[in-house]
Amino acid sequence: MTEPKNTGRFGPGNPGKPKGAKNKDASLIRDMVATALSQAGGVDYLARVAETHPGPFLGLVGKVLPIQLTGEGGGDIKQSITVTFG
Repeated sequence: MTEPKNTGRFGPGNPGKPKGAKNKDASLIRDMVATALSQAGGVDYLARVAETHPGPFLGLVGKVLPIQLTGEGGGDIKQSITVTFG
């Protein structure tokens, strides 16, 4: 016997969220943050924050950069990046 659809369990008639489906709340929050950043001054605002509060700014950088960096064709990175604050 199969369970009814509203049990909260996966199974026949309730396969769960489709693969690749986006979370609407997260998308809405991302849009709100992007709008707020734009209204605050965008790149100029982020540059000021980087100078006045480098710790939190670098925390943000760590969250938005890819976890693993690779160079051209998936190989090693052949250039270095230097970041200087104030």
